[in-house]
Amino acid sequence: MTTPPDIGPHITAVTEALTGQGLAVGEGGAPAPVPATGMYAAVYFDPGQVTAESLADRRTMLALGFQVTCVGPTQTKCLWVAQRVRVALFGRLTVAGRATWRPEELGGPPVQRDDEVSPPLFYLPVQYRLQSTS
Repeated sequence: MTTPPDIGPHITAVTEALTGQGLAVGEGGAPAPVPATGMYAAVYFDPGQVTAESLADRRTMLALGFQVTCVGPTQTKCLWVAQRVRVALFGRLTVAGRATWRPEELGGPPVQRDDEVSPPLFYLPVQYRLQSTS
């Protein structure tokens, strides 16, 4: 019998990749404090899905979905954050004891403007999936 894969190291790998690109990152919301530039990435993770790698029912495959919401004071700066996120997640991430696929970019809607904050901010939620096996 195997134990289910731990999502914690996967979350760490994603967060470290983003901060490695010089991004301010908040898990589940804006980072504290919000940078003076108003540019940051907020990451939201799902609980992941564990599946069998073969008919032997060894449940070692993990697919972890997450959303990176890119935020900036202008549309251009929001898209700059999105490009830094893309660069950060373009290669294979390292998760100890796991073989990972490159994160898969699943897309999202166009940039949107939030007029409920002052000054207004622009944001772009982009969905990703990270898969791994032992």
